[in-house]
Amino acid sequence: DYWEYGLMYTDYGLGISHKGAYVLRNEMGKYVELKEESIGAPDIYLGGKLREVELDNGNKAWAFGSSQYVHAAVENVETYLRTRHMQLPTQAKAPLKTDYRPELDVTPELSPHDASHYQSLIGILRWTVELGRADICVEVSMMSSHLALPREGHLLAVYNIFAYMKTHHNAEMVFDPTEPEIDHSVFERKDWTTSEMGFNLTEPLPTNMLEPRGFGSTMRAFVDADPATDTMTRKSRAGFLADLNSAPIHWCSKKQTSVEMSSFGSELCAMKLCTEYVRGLRYKLRMMGIPCEDPTYISGDNQSVLANTTVPESTLKKKSHGIAYHFVREGCAQDEWRT
Repeated sequence: DYWEYGLMYTDYGLGISHKGAYVLRNEMGKYVELKEESIGAPDIYLGGKLREVELDNGNKAWAFGSSQYVHAAVENVETYLRTRHMQLPTQAKAPLKTDYRPELDVTPELSPHDASHYQSLIGILRWTVELGRADICVEVSMMSSHLALPREGHLLAVYNIFAYMKTHHNAEMVFDPTEPEIDHSVFERKDWTTSEMGFNLTEPLPTNMLEPRGFGSTMRAFVDADPATDTMTRKSRAGFLADLNSAPIHWCSKKQTSVEMSSFGSELCAMKLCTEYVRGLRYKLRMMGIPCEDPTYISGDNQSVLANTTVPESTLKKKSHGIAYHFVREGCAQDEWRT
């Protein structure tokens, strides 16, 4: 048994079922008039192209590409630039030049008209990231920090991102349903009954969640931080990627709100950011009737953070990081996740 799903976004609808268009016709059709010729296998959704692919292991998966949206966006930018006798950079091997720091840019401020143009370009890029272009997620996040006071150099940097997308327009994200192999010896379940912190050792479940149906999936996350990356404020940047089975479903890059004195601090706060999302995702899946019986397996590269959050006997020596420390450890104690 499994639950059937209907997803509506303005005038787009997706029905998820083995019965073809049953959900669209019999459920959504009760409330919304649907044209019969518009019902079929999905090929475009929210500006992205959908197609079914067969993987090397024989599994079938959906692939989602933003090439059509990127083509249209780049063409619009080039049309605008031609009116100003400009063009996109001819060579853009990366979204931003490696030595460019937007926070250090002291070029003249943009005029109100150009500032509005800059803001609209950031909006296009942010939607492109939503459509699966995780490869420009960090750069778009960095440039979004300057929406209030953009400068000429910022605008040129954004044009460089569009030039990069023009060259790499055919990126496609494959939602691979293959269940990953987990090395459980790395994600060992610790004995939290010896801890004096008094943790609840079972994960609290929503009282009004749907009856779980289907097989569920293995949830993984990969988290990292770039300490003191902002050269003006010395704030760090955190990022994580979340998978269901082998399908990436969420990617995030965010400048941290506090200044951390060490890489340990920035990595610990990044871990908290990731685990907050994981807790919300587990709740969401359960409310949709999807089983979440196994913990989420979270990978990081800071051994101090992994030891501090996983080993019950470890103690925190830095008081300022107490909230992140206790939040992540609580989830480990409840076997909500393992780091």
